Amino acid sequence: MAKIKADEITKILREQIENYQQTVAVEEVGSVISVGDGIARIHGLDRCMAGEMLEFPHGVFGIALNLEEDQVGTVLLGDYTQIREGDTVKRTNKIMSVPVGNALVGRVVNPLGQPLDGQGPVVTDQRNPLERIAPGVVDRQPVREPVQTGIKAIDSMIPIGRGQRELIIGDRQTGKTAIIIDTILNQRGGDMICIYCAIGQKRSTVAQVVKTLTDNGAMEYSIVVAATASEPATMQYIAPFAAAAIGEYFRDTKRHAICFYDDLSKHAQSYREISLLLRRPPGREAFPGDVFFLHSRLLERAAKLNDKLGAGSLTALPVIETQAGDVSAYIPTNVISITDGQIYLEADLFNSGMRPAINAGISVSRVGGNAQIRAMRQVAGTLRLDMAQYRELAAFAQFGSDQLDKTTQAQLFRGQRLMEVLKQDQYQPLPVEKQIVLIFAATNRYLDSVEVADCGRYERELYAFVETNYDGLLKMIREKKAIDDAVRAEMTKALDAFKERFQATAEAATAAVH
Repeated sequence: MAKIKADEITKILREQIENYQQTVAVEEVGSVISVGDGIARIHGLDRCMAGEMLEFPHGVFGIALNLEEDQVGTVLLGDYTQIREGDTVKRTNKIMSVPVGNALVGRVVNPLGQPLDGQGPVVTDQRNPLERIAPGVVDRQPVREPVQTGIKAIDSMIPIGRGQRELIIGDRQTGKTAIIIDTILNQRGGDMICIYCAIGQKRSTVAQVVKTLTDNGAMEYSIVVAATASEPATMQYIAPFAAAAIGEYFRDTKRHAICFYDDLSKHAQSYREISLLLRRPPGREAFPGDVFFLHSRLLERAAKLNDKLGAGSLTALPVIETQAGDVSAYIPTNVISITDGQIYLEADLFNSGMRPAINAGISVSRVGGNAQIRAMRQVAGTLRLDMAQYRELAAFAQFGSDQLDKTTQAQLFRGQRLMEVLKQDQYQPLPVEKQIVLIFAATNRYLDSVEVADCGRYERELYAFVETNYDGLLKMIREKKAIDDAVRAEMTKALDAFKERFQATAEAATAAVH
């Protein structure tokens, strides 16, 4: 039997005590005081951060929005019906974030980055915070590269540039989403990633948009972030911030993205709902006092970064729905003052058959010609003026046009043709070189001899004629991006040749009728 020496035992014990390390996991936990309507009040989280993600039982998460002296007001994400008074709440020490990366392209996700398209999980390990401070003045460069929407009225008169924020505003059913879809379809083959954020819309509407994009091959470069009408207000509130965070990933990796927020009226309503439930004091129209800041901090994140930061861009096209054309209501005026211009859609124009129903009089792009290629600036310079004059004269002419002098009648005459030229069918965006040829024809009086009813046919046949006989012309415009003497001569030659052919066919058709 081995003898155990007392000093050996002492030595071993001393070594064990010296090497002993205390590892205690400290978790800050609180408990739910009250819960209801997607809002939970928590006691005991004294060191909680604003916008922090909190973990509730049953896999439910929440965002800390109200930090009060004795409690924390939290908005719950997901199925909050299972949360009960007295439940334990843990801090995660993380600010709310969403998954970002190339894996999201072509997917339909909710604002938490969870898939809604049944195509399996989104595999990415990168995350961006929901809220980020917008790039400063020094980090930006001016907006000067165009975003071609493929819509004649917008590209010629209300141009949008990369890094711009252009508001689409109008009553319900005036074609706001149609403009968005056409813009997305027109980015095919380009370098733009399109992010469509649906806030508070019907699921059937979102499904229809996704189907249209899929059928036209546009989902290859698009991401849909959807918080539908059946989702809680909290999901609708974070949806545009999630879309902006996803867009910022592409902007920061030297690429170009465009975010469509459809629409911010419903977003403001969801924020109002949350704020009132959190007992924040209401202001005008019961909106909280910081509803302006809500949208300004979202839209300011759109930017064209300087060359040192990679020259990436994030463009924002928010949508606002007006009630009976009232542009001076609270939320519309707020968003108009934040954005760099607005595209105003009018119900009267829509009903009279002018589609897209863009009122070029009060629509404006505060970036102007900087966001156009030089060729478009050259041809569309007079277009806006002609349209404005036509609208003024058309108002007078309602009282009877027989007393008007020759010049006024000629202006009315041309204005009607310009209106026809700017009409465009849905899902048929036009490449910019074709737009230039048509607008050149319209502003240089080639349409004066064409009947108003024949303008649509003139346009269709003109494209076919130029593609067949003057293919080099479209290529020249595309490459030079400006109209020099050679391009002008070629364009005039093509339009003169087409004019003769069109008149001949028109005369033949008239003779056949008689």
